[in-house]
Amino acid sequence: MLRKSGFIVVFILLVGAMAACSSNDNEESSAEQSGEETEAPEENTENQENKDSVENETNEQETEEEGNEEENTEDQEPAYYIDEETAAIHPIDDADENVVLLTIDDAPDEYALEMAETLQEKDAKAIFFVNGHFIEDEEGQEALKTIHEMGFPIGNHTYSHPVIPEIPEDEQTEEIVSLNDKIEEIIGERPQFFRAPHGANSDHSREVVKEEGMVLMNWTYGFDYFEEYQDADKLKEALISGEAPEIDINYSLLQPGANLLMHDREWTNEALGDVIDGLRDQGYEIADPNLIETLE
Repeated sequence: MLRKSGFIVVFILLVGAMAACSSNDNEESSAEQSGEETEAPEENTENQENKDSVENETNEQETEEEGNEEENTEDQEPAYYIDEETAAIHPIDDADENVVLLTIDDAPDEYALEMAETLQEKDAKAIFFVNGHFIEDEEGQEALKTIHEMGFPIGNHTYSHPVIPEIPEDEQTEEIVSLNDKIEEIIGERPQFFRAPHGANSDHSREVVKEEGMVLMNWTYGFDYFEEYQDADKLKEALISGEAPEIDINYSLLQPGANLLMHDREWTNEALGDVIDGLRDQGYEIADPNLIETLE
């Protein structure tokens, strides 16, 4: 009986030992699995950090390239100059002569931002000639900032759009200089181009423009201020062809170096994209006004 009892005790101890070993093995296996799972997130974190680092480097490179493109444009030597007598744009040295210059007056009224977006979509540039009464409120100032930040040069078109020769000289000075001050206050730069309302200058205004370091500019042709061309389809045809038979211009004013006048108007806004395409179809490139020789 004692032997049998002893055997039972020994058997129970052996079973207990085997159970303990099995438990230890399971714990070690569980610990190993737990360790592997702990290491996996660390690897994922490292991979994510590497991915983020690559993306950051790519973004920094793209930003740097965009900045370099802007600097390159600014650093380029002038390729064109404005003939003050004819308002045409002429090449310097071997620059392409088959170009036309686009200019937009009375900005930013109602459609200037849309026109700027159309130009940007078409990869075309223009000078926006600004009036002071359009940038007195916050909305106008924000529109001006946006147009400038899109890379379009800002020109001076006087503060309140008077007929310059009909006002006293001190008012002529105020109309030009006060607008330069206002524009500089908003975008941090003074305009480098001036266009008088109605193309009417005086000897005094010319002198003020020169003292302010601006290029005086009129235009070679433009039709959107005539009642007969206050229609997008008619205006488009006239600007592309250079002809305006409704106002007795039965010959084409379109030629290399043409300086096209447009305004911040609904019908001009509607026609703009087609005008750009039509001019290019005839072999003309849209000149970059940032490459025009200035006085500063």
